[in-house]
Amino acid sequence: MKLVILDAKTLGDDIDLGVFDIFGEVSIYETTPPELTVERCKEADIVITNKVVIDKAVMDACERLKLICVAATGMNNVDLEYAAQKGIEVKNVAGYSTASVVQHTFAMLFYLMEKLPYYDRHVKSKAWAGSGIFTCIDRPFHELRGKQWGIIGLGTIGKEVAKVAEAFGATVVYYSTSGEHDDPFYPRMELDTLLSTSHIVSIHAPLNEKTRNLLDFTRLEKLQGGAVLLNLGRGGIVNEMDLVHVMDDKELYVGLDVTEKEPLPEDSVLYEVADPERLLITPHIAWTSVEAREKLVAGIVRNIEVFLKKHTI
Repeated sequence: MKLVILDAKTLGDDIDLGVFDIFGEVSIYETTPPELTVERCKEADIVITNKVVIDKAVMDACERLKLICVAATGMNNVDLEYAAQKGIEVKNVAGYSTASVVQHTFAMLFYLMEKLPYYDRHVKSKAWAGSGIFTCIDRPFHELRGKQWGIIGLGTIGKEVAKVAEAFGATVVYYSTSGEHDDPFYPRMELDTLLSTSHIVSIHAPLNEKTRNLLDFTRLEKLQGGAVLLNLGRGGIVNEMDLVHVMDDKELYVGLDVTEKEPLPEDSVLYEVADPERLLITPHIAWTSVEAREKLVAGIVRNIEVFLKKHTI
């Protein structure tokens, strides 16, 4: 049996991919550009992809293909409807990154909320050494306790964020992006109300027709001065051009782990924000703790094992 891993670089050099050798011949590619996808997959029985697109053209050209393993939770890079028509199974791995994303959410929050970029620079520039005082309170910060935390998308990750926020003494409210979710533990709010009343807003929602450009200029303007906005869902949920305009007009603190285009283009408007200290951007790493990536690979192995128990290739 032949397995192909199309974008192994997204799994990291520190993760052992030798675990797949038990299934047969394994071809590993660090990255795969679109023009090489068919060539690399055409003899494969099983393809493992994180972000490489597997569409109708690829599936038609790969007659041996029986299983597509998505090295992620989201499967928008695979034409699921056509795969079903072709009898090709598609499996993802759910829940592997929850703890990692929750941890990164709070890492971003406290970095921004406690003005850590400023204080780190204050000490390393030796300004503190010459200050004549044992402390520095040039950039006042507040406690999380007693603040309202608004969550956009109260799914598995959103609920875990809510639990940790409550442990710090915050009050949690949420907005249902589908309009159909009702949680017995947290008050549900309309989006405009959540934005205008929350001190922290975090996004943990998928990108779809209901969430694309959900936070545009009009919505972003509703955030109160001093609020913290964190996007750990998908980049297209926040309109980046509008975000920069609002940030330049109002004191907002923003943490983005996802952007509309990834990697972030050199001509992105996000580089132009007037006060870059209030904008933290990480390169889509919230899901990437070592433990999360180990769980992800183990989940892919289990998916292949389950598939092979049901099918003979």
